[in-house]
Amino acid sequence: MGSETEIAMIRAAAHESLLSERASHIKQSAVRDVFELSLDPSLVSLAGGNPYLQSLPLEKLGAMASELIATQGMTALQYGSGQGTEELRNQICEVMAEEGITGVDPNNIVVTTGSQAAQDVACKVFCNPGDTVLCEDPTYVGALNTFEAYQVRAEPVATDEHGLVPAALRQRIAELREAGARIKFLYTIPNFNNPSGITLAAERRAEIAEICIAENILILEDNPYGMLRYTGEAIKPLRAENPDHVIYMGSFSKILAPGLRIGWAVVPTHLFRRFYLAAEAVTLCPATFNQMLISKYLAEHDWRGQIQTYRELYASRCEAMLQALDEYMPEGVHYTRPEGGFFIWVTLPEGIDTYGLLSKGIEAGVVFIPGAAFSPLEGAGHRLRLAFSAVPEEKIREGVKRLAPVLAEAIAANGVR
Repeated sequence: MGSETEIAMIRAAAHESLLSERASHIKQSAVRDVFELSLDPSLVSLAGGNPYLQSLPLEKLGAMASELIATQGMTALQYGSGQGTEELRNQICEVMAEEGITGVDPNNIVVTTGSQAAQDVACKVFCNPGDTVLCEDPTYVGALNTFEAYQVRAEPVATDEHGLVPAALRQRIAELREAGARIKFLYTIPNFNNPSGITLAAERRAEIAEICIAENILILEDNPYGMLRYTGEAIKPLRAENPDHVIYMGSFSKILAPGLRIGWAVVPTHLFRRFYLAAEAVTLCPATFNQMLISKYLAEHDWRGQIQTYRELYASRCEAMLQALDEYMPEGVHYTRPEGGFFIWVTLPEGIDTYGLLSKGIEAGVVFIPGAAFSPLEGAGHRLRLAFSAVPEEKIREGVKRLAPVLAEAIAANGVR
């Protein structure tokens, strides 16, 4: 008999041969790795893109939850529709109308376990191993992890301060087609991109849609932050003008609470059945109680006023971070100035690996997310993401103050080489 360690190793080796090829592509998110570090109270965490739940009417939500259990518990705690409750789907139409998406048939909505699940279903329905999807660079790390898990090639398209560049999109499609790529969809976060905070300019949206339609490429529009605009003019989502060519994903995670894990997808009629069946196969049904609680909240609380509270709070914190960056950042550092959302994207001189700076940041008492996590390209990144949404203003300032000398030292060392 071998030791327990030897036995465990033998079992692991035997079971390794049973793993699917897909399993080798499933990786721990770099963001999750950093979140573990953020639990240390001595650190100022500018890493997590969390909503500030302290501003929610928690007592009122508690009373709503209690009443649901007491009066409708047999329904709330039972299996429900795989598509989501009819009441919530109708209310989702009201929520989307606030951003200019009107005329949606509630029967074309699938309620999902957060918008992350909708990304997963889209890959399951449309992508075979080796297929290609286009995305902004940088883009949401969770989407990149999903693409990897389905063995899909994520190909970046250049962006600038106004978002995805239409000319670059045309060129990238042509290059990939020439190389024999099977392009299935463009994944985009047009409003206050995670991680860059950049918004896709209004004048570019129609052109990007035209390019994708002409090339028979679907658009997967991820819009969790769209209602959290606090400066500038609101811009209609791509789905508003292109209902037959866009799968639109929304979420209650940022405008209410992420712990409820409720999002949705609006799917073109001709694609709906396949999408719905794939979603149902994964979750059977989204959580009925959570849906009913959200419906009660939307019906009995001033949810628009709550979103306005969020906007004012995040605007103040964004401004606090920008002021601190203006004051403390060394020469050679550049950063975005978002009009909404949770994030600021910081760019250092090329040649600096921000992942390598993470441990030095922790030593200085501050945590951030290295930029390489948000790119489909391999290799080191000279950018990093800062989040301000869940951090009080005085802590934001302190965090930036701690970060500045770490970056200054890296820039000085980089210049010496």
